[in-house]
Amino acid sequence: MTKPIAPIVIRGEVITDNLIEVGGRGGDLAFATPDAHQYIDKLPLRDPSRLADLYTLDFADILDYASALAERLDLATNPYLQEACELSYLTSPATPSIVKGSYMGLRHLLDRDFITEMVETTVGIRYLEGWVKERLIDGTELETRCFGSRTLHIVAGNAVPLSLVTILRNMVLRSDAIIKAPSNDPFTALAIARTMIDMAPDHPLTKHLSVAYWKGGDQAFERRLYQPQNIEKIVAWGGFAALKHVTQYIQPGLELISLDPKRSASIIGKEAFNSDEAMREAAVRLASDIGALNQKGCVCARVVYVQSGTDEAGLDRLNRFGRQVYDAMIGLPNSLSTAPKRYDPALKAHVDALRLEDEWYKVIGGKDGEGAVICSQLPEPVSFSASLDDRTANLVPVDSLDEVMGAVDAYTQTVGIYPESAKEALKDILPLFGAQRIVSLGYAAAMKWQAPQDAIEPMRRMGKWISNQIASPETTQAPWLRRPIDM
Repeated sequence: MTKPIAPIVIRGEVITDNLIEVGGRGGDLAFATPDAHQYIDKLPLRDPSRLADLYTLDFADILDYASALAERLDLATNPYLQEACELSYLTSPATPSIVKGSYMGLRHLLDRDFITEMVETTVGIRYLEGWVKERLIDGTELETRCFGSRTLHIVAGNAVPLSLVTILRNMVLRSDAIIKAPSNDPFTALAIARTMIDMAPDHPLTKHLSVAYWKGGDQAFERRLYQPQNIEKIVAWGGFAALKHVTQYIQPGLELISLDPKRSASIIGKEAFNSDEAMREAAVRLASDIGALNQKGCVCARVVYVQSGTDEAGLDRLNRFGRQVYDAMIGLPNSLSTAPKRYDPALKAHVDALRLEDEWYKVIGGKDGEGAVICSQLPEPVSFSASLDDRTANLVPVDSLDEVMGAVDAYTQTVGIYPESAKEALKDILPLFGAQRIVSLGYAAAMKWQAPQDAIEPMRRMGKWISNQIASPETTQAPWLRRPIDM
């Protein structure tokens, strides 16, 4: 069987020479790709003045380009996407139905109204279109504008849309992007880039996108590329070790925008037990937050604090609720969740061991590697809570929502809460402990790119915010006209 090729794309040029063999994450696929060492001098945009062609475009031009690209990102007709989708069945941590559903939905990220709203809420379109003026109280006229930058993107591969989100952010900011394709999704960004080349090979937006694969941690390669004369910002998604590795290259003139690993949790208020209907609703919502993307995203629920009470009646409520959550999870649509691709054997060993401790834990499901719900019979999570994955969640009973705060820290990204009244009571408290995103239960995976991310505003950080002060002695007190001080 001929090995697939993942080309290098450098600003409109598709390169398939100097091939070497590499392996996707998990060992399910070997593919060929050009040796990035041979092209390291071509990858960076060394002359910043070459960004100027992006400023011949206005925002409407960018929207027109995105709309035209959306028409071509149709999985049914795009051969690049079709090939990338088939190959991603092997490399992705998600199962084929989830992967295919993600590819089918890519084009919707390029909707004109969505892009307009995203840019307006995260940056402000007027700051990208020109200098925004205001007069300060001392009479100085201040102009501010957001410029694009030369950026390296180390993209995560646990969700297909992240490559297109990265490309879209680059487009609207008028930046030059080098995307380091991840080993568990080496084909998506390439498929989009090749579609752009076929559509508009000489367009400035096409000419400011490069995609390449190289093995992470290749210090000989990275020391040469990760330099301020080559790139100004690194946007890095990934695990702790990967991000720790990148920090060694940060220096004056090279900024790191870190979208680092997080854990997420859920909180179920006592109102969920007011009626059978409320319990069913909370169970379905929670099942969605656990099962989405087979729990591979940072946004997915893992430890769930349930205000069921910790007495005998409370534990009975918790266990009945856990059964409903499990049943709802098994019934989720296969575009959202399925039985895991391969259930982690170490995790399964932990889960199976708990079955022997049924006085302290009730384990629902998991015998066939389909995922499980673990109901703690004490108000504390399982010892391996940081390793929960593959649709395996731990429900922890509590008497009061105040008990939840000790489990929230700087690693906590998303907290899904039910009902809304509980969220209203907690939304001003949880951020003090470290929570970064608060959502209605069931919507954890419905990421809103119009919002901040990981408690920062990455779109604003990716731009360069430049000010121009306009002052004269007639409008603003001149420093050189200050009165001397008697000594």
